[in-house]
Amino acid sequence: MAIPRAAKTQRRTRIQEEKGEQILEAALEVFSQHGFRGTTIDQIAEVAGMSKPNLLYYFRTKEAMHRALIDRVLDTWLDPLRAFDAEGNPESEIRSYIRRKLEMARDFPRESRLFANEVLQGAPHIEDELKGPLKSLVDEKAEVIRAWARAGKIAKCDPYHLIFSIWSTTQHYADFDVQVRAVLGQSLSGDGRFEDAARFLEQLFVDGLISPRLSPPAEAEVSSEGQTVVDG
Repeated sequence: MAIPRAAKTQRRTRIQEEKGEQILEAALEVFSQHGFRGTTIDQIAEVAGMSKPNLLYYFRTKEAMHRALIDRVLDTWLDPLRAFDAEGNPESEIRSYIRRKLEMARDFPRESRLFANEVLQGAPHIEDELKGPLKSLVDEKAEVIRAWARAGKIAKCDPYHLIFSIWSTTQHYADFDVQVRAVLGQSLSGDGRFEDAARFLEQLFVDGLISPRLSPPAEAEVSSEGQTVVDG
């Protein structure tokens, strides 16, 4: 994680900690709106309500602020996937994962847009993390999903595309929030839309993975013409 410049020379005081958080809060606001390339240190200083020299005492470069935020986002973003428990009930685990991801879209929309902007730019600052720790975690959880399928607990599926699909459908509510609220209208623009989304996505993913194995086998019948037909 990027270390504020002020912390490299001496132990940070409470005021320095608060100033550092004030700067990162402002940086998150600006980066999430304008992306890394469209953001300037002057913009961040203005939103933070401090002079540029004062800001640069804590973070020497725009890259340092961006890196600190990205590190936080990656850690937070992967927490729900880390909690995906191989020993848990598949239906409960998948439902919980969908809910956690939607809660993050609701509670951390700026962080979501910050991450999306980084990836859309080719992930120049986090490529190593994507190919390293993130890939390793996804590989681990993909094997959990495969094991559930082998045990007959869920329908067979491509575990990577299942994870990608949950990512994309849940994060949509953060990255395209303006569009979602415009389409749903004022009556469904509050937190209720996340509950509606959770119920729908649970139905979409859970029913598709769990229901097939619970359906009774088709029963053969003999038609009036003596031909065997299958019911259902």
